Amino acid sequence: MMEWYIVVLVIVAPLLLLMVTGLPVAFAFLVVNLVGGYMLMGGMSGVEQLVLNTVDSLASFTLVPIALFMIMGEAMFQSRIAIDLMDTLDKWIGKLRGRLAFMAVGGGVMFSTLTGNSMGSIALLGSTLVPEMEKRGYKKPMSLGPILGSAGLAIMIPPSSLAVVLGVVSELSIGRILIGIIVPGLLMAVLYAVYILVRCTLQPDLAPSFDVPPVPMKDKLHATAVHILPLTIVVFSVVGVIFLGLATPSEAAATGAFATLALAAIKRRLSWKVFSTSIFNSANISVMVLLIVSGATAFTQILAYTGATYGMVDAITSLDASPSIIVLAMIGAVIFLGMFMGPLPIMLITLPIFVPIVIQFGFDPIWFAAMYLVAIETGSTSPPLGAALFVMKAVAPKGTSMNDIYKAAMPFIICDLVAILILFFFPALVTAPVAYMMR
Repeated sequence: MMEWYIVVLVIVAPLLLLMVTGLPVAFAFLVVNLVGGYMLMGGMSGVEQLVLNTVDSLASFTLVPIALFMIMGEAMFQSRIAIDLMDTLDKWIGKLRGRLAFMAVGGGVMFSTLTGNSMGSIALLGSTLVPEMEKRGYKKPMSLGPILGSAGLAIMIPPSSLAVVLGVVSELSIGRILIGIIVPGLLMAVLYAVYILVRCTLQPDLAPSFDVPPVPMKDKLHATAVHILPLTIVVFSVVGVIFLGLATPSEAAATGAFATLALAAIKRRLSWKVFSTSIFNSANISVMVLLIVSGATAFTQILAYTGATYGMVDAITSLDASPSIIVLAMIGAVIFLGMFMGPLPIMLITLPIFVPIVIQFGFDPIWFAAMYLVAIETGSTSPPLGAALFVMKAVAPKGTSMNDIYKAAMPFIICDLVAILILFFFPALVTAPVAYMMR
């Protein structure tokens, strides 16, 4: 049997190399798994067993929420319910300095509770708010930055597809993770809002004030009743039923998807085009995610079969450093990888290694999962190759350079780092709600 570090070098180095060359993540895993399974698990018999185990893992009911959360998000966007939400927020914010930046944060929180799709939120908020911000004289740090930061909240506030993937890959309770990330997500939103308020107060030229036609209270209440209150049913159908113990995360995803489509139908917007586009787009994304998950599952099995996982855990736990420092180092590694890779590959490569170490140290894995997801969000908005940066570039006004986007993202990356440190020193922000809701 090879030493664990040789096994890691043999299978991880080619995986990273294939990804760097531009091969899709799913196919990179496939190539490495087939070669690694043949070399390290006894030839074709090992490959056959690997295939059977992978098929069994994909047949898991716990993967159902991924597709259903995607349907929720697509239906919200295709039926323009999300646009109505933004219009209602606009009526309430009024003449507050930096109002459009606050709208971006508020919209990010709202979309997070309805879609769980960060890239979709960036596309929607960027295409609707940034042109208006530019027209009103907002400078790029206050037009691009809030959207980059707040759209990433979709990773942190249920429903979150990445939280489901994290639970599946690390074999943790998906329900506990979804509950545990709510307070961290709201904490990040508060930090963003505080930053915007302070920055706009110190540098008012970043977000010039402008006259806003007064909206009668009657109109505000009417818009809220028509466009926001019905959405509470969708939120309850996902989060509320889990809190009350009425449904598992998979069942909650189903009720959430049904509630979203029903709301679109009540608003008379559930045309065949809206329905078919929502299903088709969500199916495309879900198949891609499931292919990657299947590849990562087989990859994890190779590491476990060869003893590499246990070797890495033993090596790291025996380091002459405190467990807390090692945990912070792991979170830092996730952020660093996010500068160059997408969230899914990072999760699928690191979680099988990191979670056993955290459990071995005696830490609460749900607490670590919450910090891990914040780190994933931070990495996706970090230069030079964070995925969110390129989505922002695609919807930003002409003349916006990547350097402009990098500079706009930096203050919100700092807010994310502050959030990680707060969670690190105050784990009860994660563990207390979980303990209360799951008792």
